[in-house]
Amino acid sequence: MFPIRDHNPSDRTPIVTYGLIAMNVVIFLSYYPGLADSPVQLAGFYDEWGLVPVQLLRDGEALPLLTSMFLHGGWMHIIGNMLFLWIFGDNLEDLLGHFGFLIFYLASGAAAGLGQILSDPNSTVPMVGASGAIAGVMGGYLLMFPRARIDVLVIIVVIIKIFTIPAWLMLGLWFALQLFNGIAIDAAGGGVAYWAHAGGFVAGVLFMLPVWFRRGGAGYWAETQGKPPHEDVEYRVTRRSGIPRIQRRSAPRGADDRPLGDLSRVPRTGTRRGPRSPWTGGQD
Repeated sequence: MFPIRDHNPSDRTPIVTYGLIAMNVVIFLSYYPGLADSPVQLAGFYDEWGLVPVQLLRDGEALPLLTSMFLHGGWMHIIGNMLFLWIFGDNLEDLLGHFGFLIFYLASGAAAGLGQILSDPNSTVPMVGASGAIAGVMGGYLLMFPRARIDVLVIIVVIIKIFTIPAWLMLGLWFALQLFNGIAIDAAGGGVAYWAHAGGFVAGVLFMLPVWFRRGGAGYWAETQGKPPHEDVEYRVTRRSGIPRIQRRSAPRGADDRPLGDLSRVPRTGTRRGPRSPWTGGQD
């Protein structure tokens, strides 16, 4: 299960989000295709520019906290990270402003790196990837829009379905998975930096708290019911090709009181929704 989009449009062009995606892609293409067939050179590159906990603590060199955020270990690594940034980044940039979002992103990434260092200070394995910074974006998103609708793709063997679930469920499960794997897997063995993900997520929530309090805290949730404070977007399949067309949908606030929001399949245009419960995931 992984997200493919949200129903939360932004009111301004997210130029920083687009810029970060472009930077990550350009930097990745500048080194990975040329070094992928030379594991020794690639490892040396990561040792120099990635975040190596023991080196940071020994030498006090903080630059890798920044440079490691723009390096990735493979094609799926960067594709997955950029997808998550594209889905969740625009809304926090809309909320914080361009410069504020950039500072938030970089600070979350640095906090994620420190979280990984705390999990294994003596590690000599370099950490690379934007995952920690993006985890911070996800944490901030969860705090501000817990009931925003997220479309997730679920693949079970040969069955492929798209479901719409609230942000708190998708992001909460993701965070729980990072904690579980962080506890179960030895950080010294390398692999996925689960504690960086968890640390970045927690940092994102903490960094966003002042904004949440400034907007009224729990009162902001009561006013918006945990949803984006604007009309959301409905995705409907309008052609046999299956290419979705975006349509804006006006819905009176409070029309949906189900505890899981809109836990449903994405409907085809002209399909009438039948009565359902939040637990069934579709038409009865």
